[in-house]
Amino acid sequence: MYLGDGCISRHPNDVYKLRIFQDNRYPSLIRECMVAIHWVVQNRVGILQRPGCKEIYSFSKHWPCLFPQHGPGPKHEREIVLEAWQRWVAIERHPRLLLRGLIHSDGWRGTNRVTVRGKRYEYPRYMFSNRSADIRRIFTDACDRAGIDWRQGYDWMISISRRDAVEAMDRFIGLKS
Repeated sequence: MYLGDGCISRHPNDVYKLRIFQDNRYPSLIRECMVAIHWVVQNRVGILQRPGCKEIYSFSKHWPCLFPQHGPGPKHEREIVLEAWQRWVAIERHPRLLLRGLIHSDGWRGTNRVTVRGKRYEYPRYMFSNRSADIRRIFTDACDRAGIDWRQGYDWMISISRRDAVEAMDRFIGLKS
């Protein structure tokens, strides 16, 4: 979720604040995010109400070690490369968890409606949208590792629409709630 909806900022005494923003409509994702943050650093996890969303945060000196990709400015304007250990954990060992976090931050599952030669078709699909080519590549690498067929949609979009791929994603993504 950090790659999609998070940031890290420096505070006094070399302490850093991880902040992840979640829409108020998804209390289960907010709770899951809080549990995951606490599991990683064992520090207090706070929550602030912001307009339309919750800011989930935690302070630690270790956030830059865990997320060396952090830096100033928007993620799509700087390089986002996973360290070898991050790639091994997130893509090689747990690609489904990575995909779940990325879909819940910058993706959606919906119904695609198309008309082909006068006949209307509807089918479910997942879409992932991120302006960072590096983050899209992380997403597609995780899809490849998980055996999920994907297609480049528009400039910033990745589409997953083959029936078997959507069914596989449904088994581990779950509904946003």
